[in-house]
Amino acid sequence: MTDKDQNSNQEQLQEEPEIIYIPDEEGNEEEFEVIMHFKVDGSDKKYMMVVPVDADEESDEVYAFRYEEDGDDLQLYTIEDEEEWNIVEETFNTLMDQYDDEEEESSK
Repeated sequence: MTDKDQNSNQEQLQEEPEIIYIPDEEGNEEEFEVIMHFKVDGSDKKYMMVVPVDADEESDEVYAFRYEEDGDDLQLYTIEDEEEWNIVEETFNTLMDQYDDEEEESSK
């Protein structure tokens, strides 16, 4: 990784968090921070991982959604298919492992 790539990654981490609002079953909007966007190989479907903003620091709650953008509108879809969920989970874990590896390298 070059210094330029490393600086670019650090800049991305220091940016303001991306916040979205998702209504619950009662129509109350809950605030979530987007921690990752990604596409799955071999598909044009886009996914995002979000965490509740007001969650406990110790909470491991991460939610995954498939999404589509229509101009400024964002349409979220829950992932109900087990096969699709497994692919998303595997991709997320791989990306997190890569991120952790980069963090270790940059702290050396």
